[in-house]
Amino acid sequence: MTTDNKQRLTLFINPAIAKHAKAEAIVESITLTSLVEKALISYLPKVTVIKKAEIINSS
Repeated sequence: MTTDNKQRLTLFINPAIAKHAKAEAIVESITLTSLVEKALISYLPKVTVIKKAEIINSS
């Protein structure tokens, strides 16, 4: 596996979910990383807009 353009993450998830995800990755003949990336791409919106909070001066 190449790590070009990848970032290492540490996650704490339910062990049963991790086991299920590992099994599904094996069934799909993909890495666990690829499975998690596919799941996040499906879940996340195409565009995320983060607006800076406006500070109101009360003086």
